[in-house]
Formats: sequence, structure tokens, C-alpha cells
Amino acid sequence: MPKPRKITLETPTGRAKLTPRKASYFVRVAPHIALGYRRNQSGFGTWSVRFADGSASGWLKKFGTADDLEPANNSSVFNYDQALRQARKLARGEADGQTETAAAGFAPITLDAALTDYQRDLEARSGSIYNATGLRRHLSAQLCAKPVALLDAQELRKWRDGLLGKGLRPSSVVRYCKSLRAALNLAASHDKQRITNADAWAAGLDTLPDATVARNVVLSDQDVSRFVGAAYDHDAKLGLYVDVLATTGARPSQAARLLVEDLHGGTKPRLRMPRSAKGGSKNRAARKNERISVPITPALAAKLKQAASGRAADAPLLLQGNGLPWGGSDDYRQDVAGIVNALKLDARATLYALRHSSIVRALLRGLPIRLVAASHDTSSAEIERTYSKHITDHSDEIARAALLHHAPASAVANNVVALVQ
Repeated sequence: MPKPRKITLETPTGRAKLTPRKASYFVRVAPHIALGYRRNQSGFGTWSVRFADGSASGWLKKFGTADDLEPANNSSVFNYDQALRQARKLARGEADGQTETAAAGFAPITLDAALTDYQRDLEARSGSIYNATGLRRHLSAQLCAKPVALLDAQELRKWRDGLLGKGLRPSSVVRYCKSLRAALNLAASHDKQRITNADAWAAGLDTLPDATVARNVVLSDQDVSRFVGAAYDHDAKLGLYVDVLATTGARPSQAARLLVEDLHGGTKPRLRMPRSAKGGSKNRAARKNERISVPITPALAAKLKQAASGRAADAPLLLQGNGLPWGGSDDYRQDVAGIVNALKLDARATLYALRHSSIVRALLRGLPIRLVAASHDTSSAEIERTYSKHITDHSDEIARAALLHHAPASAVANNVVALVQ
């Protein structure tokens, strides 16, 4: 196929003769589509693609560096022929297309815009928007500005490994990678014609080999009680929230969604705990409206009844000191870290340590795994996979009671009593 000719743009030598300026030099590559080259004072020129059909839907997007001072790699540095193909691909998903059909007329979505769409999708499905907002903290402005269609496996792998270099645990890195893959898959589903590089994030954001190793912090019963007491001393509202988590073993996000009507008193008080949406992404809203019954102590029930006094049945049961419902970990992370430090507990301990401790405590008290899984809103398989190590580490006394103690042979002989003939 004959390519659009522009002698001044086709070679580094030709481009070096151009006057550096803010405006780009353009060559038309298809109806309404043009490839632009901007000559910079530094000598590193940049390529861009422009779509313009005379309407307000036109756009201009820079997509890479020209091979003026370094060899082309068809990824971040492009020669003229490669830039032509990238311009067409970015504009309409036809790297070598000969069709005269105009581009779609909308700017290619960047990673930043993809995250915004992902956050809206999470909100619509009653998911945790932290999967999007928390991810942004670890993405550079340069990466966020890049079109999704031009992301490659190498730069995504570099980003993933960079999180490990910042000190994040492999399990945390994997969670961020899952969120990023979800955002990119959503963007690709909305623009299948132009975003055809799903293999890039499948390879670049691949799971780390040791990310599934359980690193859950399990506290002794005494330390759990100290944790709860210190939380009450720090702030009564935080103390009540922590008390509920320690007693029920619920996830913080579940306890935060408790309503006043979920408290049931009487001789056997209990809470109707909202279920988590984990494992039910296609039906999140319905799952999060379901409740499971979990027992609580009369002492905790009395505190909750007092806290709920005078409030509507559909009002949040647990509130922060400022009167707002508990949200994400930002609401309590620093306070909890201070408590952990003051009590000299394992520095890795978070509010989830109360859940892990509750599950291990129930298992060591002999409760069937199926019952433990149901009351903690998880599965038997997950209990066995995640907590088997802790069961072994913390069940020494139970296992020791079943040991068979062999008496020395001499002691056996000395205990033999001769029968009278």
C-alpha cells in the first residue's frame, strides 16, 4: 500500500532541518486523520495523531517519541512508517487499513479516563470504589496520560515490579494488579475496535508466584481484649466499632453497613450482619443486601443499644466521632496503627487481625469448619487454604493431648506384679 509522503518528516535528517516550534508539522494519512510531528529544542521530537472532521468532536493525542536521537522500538520510540501505523491504529483500530471510513470521532481513552469509568462502574454495581481510588496513588501522571490502546506488557510489568520495590507486599501488589486489569478490560469492552492489546496487561500484570502465601496476623485472646480496650480509651466510637469486629470477626466493610434494625437483643443477642460482595461481582447489590445472623455478648448488645437510642431503624448503627458512617480504611488507619504501636503488637496488625483471630479462635474451640465459614461469611475451602497454617501453629495444646506417651521398658518391668501361685 502506498504510504502518505512527507519528505521533511520521513527521516531523522529531514526532521532535523525543521524549525523547533510548539505547533506540530502534519501529514494527512486518511480522511480526517493526520500524523503530527513536533520539533523540540532538545532534539527529541514527538509524534501525535489528530482527528478533525470540522465538528467539536475533534481531538489531538501525543503517542510517542520520534527516532531522532535513539533507535525506534515500535513501542515508545517510532520511525515514520511505525508512526503512520500507530496513528491509524489509535484513530480507528486499523493499523494497515485501506478503508476510507472516518475515525470514530472521539478521543482514545487514556488510563486516567479508564480509571474514572471503572470507579463509576463500581459505584453502579455497589462495589468498593477504593479499588479505583486506591490504585491511583500508585500510578504516575505519565502512565495515567497514556492511551490504553498503546500500553505494552513491558511498561506494565515495570510498574508492577516497581510496587514491590516500594515495599508493598506481594499480596497487595496482586490486588492492585487485579484492579488495574479490571479497569483496562472495562475500557477494552467499550472500544473493541481500537483497544486490541489485552494481551499486554494479561502478561504485564501477571500474578506474582508468592502472593498467595498467607501473612495474616493472629492475636491471642488477651491481646484482642487489650486492642479493644485501647480503642475505647482512644475514642469511644472507634472502640465500639473495634468491639463489633473483635466479637463477630466481620470485615470492617461489613460492620460499617450495619443498620440500627440489624441489632436484635433479648437473652441471646445477635447482629444481622450484611454480607460481603466478595465472590459475587455479577450480583453485588443483591448479595450486599443479604444478612447473616451472628451472636454477640450481652455487654456488647447493651453498648450498641445505647448508641442506637433515638435513631431511625434504617440509620447506620456504627458512627465515627464526627457523626458520619465508617467508610474505608482512611477513616481509621492512623488510629489503629497508633494503638498497635502503643500495645507493642505485631506491626503488620490491622483491623483484619481481629477477623483472623476470631476465625482461628473458633477453630481451636472445636467449631466445625462449615459453621465457622458461614458465621464469617466465607467458604470452607477458603478457611482451610488460608488458616491451616495458623491452626497448626496455635493448636499445640490440643494436639499434645492426643499424644501417646510410651513408658520405658524398665518401668514397665518394675510395674509387673507376680501372681500368687
